[in-house]
Amino acid sequence: MEFPFDVDALLPERITVLDQHLRPPARRPGTTTPARVDLQQQIMTIVDELGKASAKAQHLPAPITSASRMQSNRHVMYILKDTSARLAGKGAIVGFLKVGYKKLFVLDDREAHNEVEPLCILDFYIHESLQRHGHGRELFQYMLQKERVEPHQLAIDRPSQKLLKFLNKHYNLETTVPQVNNFVIFEGFFAHQHRPPATSLRAIRHSCAAAVDPMPAAPARKLPPKRAEGDIKPYSSSDREFLKVAVEPPWPLNRAPRRATPPAHPPPRSSSLGNSPERGPLRPFVPEQELLRSLRLCPPHPTARLLLATDPGGSPAQRRRTSSLPRSDESRY
Repeated sequence: MEFPFDVDALLPERITVLDQHLRPPARRPGTTTPARVDLQQQIMTIVDELGKASAKAQHLPAPITSASRMQSNRHVMYILKDTSARLAGKGAIVGFLKVGYKKLFVLDDREAHNEVEPLCILDFYIHESLQRHGHGRELFQYMLQKERVEPHQLAIDRPSQKLLKFLNKHYNLETTVPQVNNFVIFEGFFAHQHRPPATSLRAIRHSCAAAVDPMPAAPARKLPPKRAEGDIKPYSSSDREFLKVAVEPPWPLNRAPRRATPPAHPPPRSSSLGNSPERGPLRPFVPEQELLRSLRLCPPHPTARLLLATDPGGSPAQRRRTSSLPRSDESRY
């Protein structure tokens, strides 16, 4: 894969390792050094073009490798160049391999959930014209040595059929463990990991936390002695004084005294049609029996006594005796 700039001068080693900073590698002694910004721009161009070529070869709708993705993630990219190609003295790129650590929830052979963070193969591409020449195995083996991992410890993100055949041919990875996500792991993935016998994810998390940060169990806290039943005081009525409500006196006594003089400044009345004039608080409803009882208890008014004294009909007893006679007898007199 050729570029318009000098790839051989930009990438001095046969395999170059790039991280999220995309910094150009050290220059060879005796070579001219252009501006560092131009070098980084050339590296970003290489990463973008390799990502497009990989997406086209895998029939993906969009590239999964780009300079912007590299800068926003903690991934590592291994770029292999062709040292024998000298097209106009600029060199060429054979392919690349992108890896990175990811936190995954995977199933083991017992269908138990496990929270792991393995090294994952995220993208792998070798130019079509240079395949089956040993370049892919050379690049993959360099990555294994650099990262210090075994092939069965890797998790592969959506591998193609070519990649599965490649792993089976060179590393005897054939039997996979079924997963519910897009990652593929092979038999022996959990060989180096401690798997607790519990199958629940919560038990796995607790066991992992105890293994990382072991802490002694907290001592049992002593509870205060239980109080005997004889010491418990009954609910006294004195404790309920705040619940008592003042009882209002009956009707003749609950009338508020009238004010002798009007207030100096009466409250303003609203002239809007939607507002009603202000009213005082309504009197509470008094039952009929209570009203009659209060009327019998009230002494007669002085005016009523005066009218009874000046009545020509006589005393009340006499009026009662006269009114008790039959109608026919009254009419005779």
